[in-house]
Amino acid sequence: MADKKNVVQLPQPSAAEVEFAQQLVERAKADGVSLVGPGGLLAGITRTVLESALDAELDAHLDEAGVDESTGRRTNIRNGHGAKTVQTEVGPVRIQVPRDRAGSFTPRIVPKHVRRLDGFNEAILSLYAKGLTTGEIAAHLADVYDADVSRELISRVTDNVVQEMEAWRQRPLDRIYPVVFIDALVMKIRQGQVANRPVYVVVGISLDGERDVLGMWAGTGGEGAKQWAGYLTELRNRGVEDVFMVCSDGLKGMTDAIEQVWPQAVHQQCVVHLVRASLRYTNRKDWQKITPALREIYTAPPSRLRRPGSRRSPRSSVTSTPPSSGSGAPLGRSSCRSWTTTMRSARSSTPPTSSRA
Repeated sequence: MADKKNVVQLPQPSAAEVEFAQQLVERAKADGVSLVGPGGLLAGITRTVLESALDAELDAHLDEAGVDESTGRRTNIRNGHGAKTVQTEVGPVRIQVPRDRAGSFTPRIVPKHVRRLDGFNEAILSLYAKGLTTGEIAAHLADVYDADVSRELISRVTDNVVQEMEAWRQRPLDRIYPVVFIDALVMKIRQGQVANRPVYVVVGISLDGERDVLGMWAGTGGEGAKQWAGYLTELRNRGVEDVFMVCSDGLKGMTDAIEQVWPQAVHQQCVVHLVRASLRYTNRKDWQKITPALREIYTAPPSRLRRPGSRRSPRSSVTSTPPSSGSGAPLGRSSCRSWTTTMRSARSSTPPTSSRA
């Protein structure tokens, strides 16, 4: 299956915004102010934005408190500011947090007792995911952001994510999924040393038409029926009792594992990979003739499929090439015939999908 990366389209800045940014940069250069680091241009902008947002948040809180009808005065008013330093993606920023007289204001933008904004933790996790050690991350943050971050703090941040990930992996699942997709992503994983390893991702389409990531496992690339049966059994133990169709590449042992865990499920191999595997048994010069012939087969309804001995077979147009005998592994119930028979009913019964967090 093709690995498609989701590209996030950022909003294009307006001409006024671009001009304003250029003016800020020119002014910073004229004043000898750096762009990043403590006292830099980005830190100053971040401070202004955070303080303005906190003031607006307190105004909304005071409006909710209302006015005393007997006196006509607000029941709660401002009560100065408190200084606080927070770690952000542009470095440490010193901000003034507004306070209220009643002490009931709990800011959400910069919560109480929080010294690191979410973006800073995401920066740590991003560096950790790329294979850097805790010491390398601490040195990088000190060089780029002038932030004093200990190895213990980095370990706490990453450990929290591991705990949340484990809870997500053990969550209960739906009882039935009409369609389940299994594919692999190649990622850099640190285990002693950083190496490229496949991460197998299982995505299910629920009865409501929502896409749900059911599980992820880091593999070695040499998985067989035993390992696949273990992964699928884990999904069954979490509540998945029945699956109508499992779509995957021609992974070794996958068909046997599916028949063991969900005996009634149809294993539909990726048609693109089946076609490519079939072309390995043919001469390259005949590919332009064979590929449309194969497409005619796997897109035809069952009633129109031709059998050997019929008036004309798509394969008859190529006489100098041995017949394509498959992908090198027995297809069985995962043959292209399952694509034409079961996929039609799956398309008619499965509603449009949407992502589920």
